[in-house]
Amino acid sequence: MFTRKFWIKAGLLALFLAVAGHAALPQTTGSDSQSERIAKLEQAVAEAKGSADNSWMLMSSALVLMMTGPGLALFYGGLVRKKNVLATMMQSFALMALVTVLWALIGYSLSFGSGNSFIGSLSHLFLRGVGAQPDAAYAATIPQQTFMVYQLMFAIITPALITGAFAERMKFSAMVLFMILWSVVIYDPMAHMVWGKGGLLNAALGGRFPTLDFAGGTVVHVTSGVSALVCALYLGKRLGYPQESMPPHSVVLSFIGACLLWVGWFGFNAGSALSAGSLATSAFVATHFAAAAAVVGWAGAEWLRNGKPSALGAISGAVAGLVAITPAAGFVSPMSALCIGLIAGVFCYWMVSRVKARLGYDDSLDAFGVHGVGGTIGALLTGVFAASAVNPIFKDAQGNPLASGFLEGNYGQLLNQFVGVAIAWGLAAVGTVVILKVVDLTVGLRVSSDHEIQGLDLSQHGEEGYYWEVSA
Repeated sequence: MFTRKFWIKAGLLALFLAVAGHAALPQTTGSDSQSERIAKLEQAVAEAKGSADNSWMLMSSALVLMMTGPGLALFYGGLVRKKNVLATMMQSFALMALVTVLWALIGYSLSFGSGNSFIGSLSHLFLRGVGAQPDAAYAATIPQQTFMVYQLMFAIITPALITGAFAERMKFSAMVLFMILWSVVIYDPMAHMVWGKGGLLNAALGGRFPTLDFAGGTVVHVTSGVSALVCALYLGKRLGYPQESMPPHSVVLSFIGACLLWVGWFGFNAGSALSAGSLATSAFVATHFAAAAAVVGWAGAEWLRNGKPSALGAISGAVAGLVAITPAAGFVSPMSALCIGLIAGVFCYWMVSRVKARLGYDDSLDAFGVHGVGGTIGALLTGVFAASAVNPIFKDAQGNPLASGFLEGNYGQLLNQFVGVAIAWGLAAVGTVVILKVVDLTVGLRVSSDHEIQGLDLSQHGEEGYYWEVSA
């Protein structure tokens, strides 16, 4: 005879089968069918992902803006003499406003509108059509307006980097006109070629020369650094340079600025993944590792040469590493990032300490030595270390990943990187010379000798950065 325990188990089994069978049948008696519920669930998942991606991108936008003000403003402001601190910081702050207006009117359209291989179109003039709907070609999970404002922050900091080369000697009016023209003539075309639809160098959207530039090695650092060198050569040296000592008036301010730049750079590089996924994590890690390795490289080289590692050298090394990893952040492993940072730290130190002194040009705050040289090194090394396991950007007709960098067997990628760097150098050099000539003929570039001696704080803005009232 069957025991009581047997009948209990049999009953539970029957109940389970009944419930399972009921769940397997299409539910047509409720307000929604099973297929409709599944569709709603998928939609909820997609909305949750979009919300997470959008949150990350808005935060990244704020981090990149922080890099200009207060980050770059403090970094550059501390490196000049105290009579020029406000004028130097004002240049970064002014560009936060000036470039924003320009971007809204025409800059975004020229950079990311559908155009030809070299420049965008006027399809988004005055931000027409830039709203809550995503542009799937750029970022399918965030509003196009979020993508637009994120890219704006890059457009702001890029010309601000150039100001380090002509610090303490350019008129404020000349700076304003120069930066307006530079943004339209140099930055917008370069951004379109590398990141825009149909761009000549766009690796993600089938450009003729697919240049790997994750977050702006060519677009931001090569163009600004080369333009900085041209500006320094065109304007000539500061009065008294190099015979007169011109040390930074506050390394403390520069130290704080460098730390803010390091933190903000996570939005710059990891944010360029355009989503809150594993690629953002990879870029975040690569960014941090490269900066740390570059500090070791720069400070170590300085220690060996001078017998002491300086705070100024350490923070300069960090920036050099951050510059160099920018194009590679989303394509390389952590160990490759360490290599790129170490190489950039040592090489940029050599450029700033030896080559600059030997050639005799007055790049006041080493914009070329750090950004131009660091950006070039980083762009080329991206072609060496890029790994398909990190970011399978190249695929065959069946969707299978192809080799990304030289070490993986994609030897032609190094040539593509050279092409991208060469175009950035050429456009920045030629374009900057033309723009400087136009500005010089219209409003004049350089302040008078009296104003330079007085300092730009008073001569250009009528105020002082530091004022201590002496009591009677």
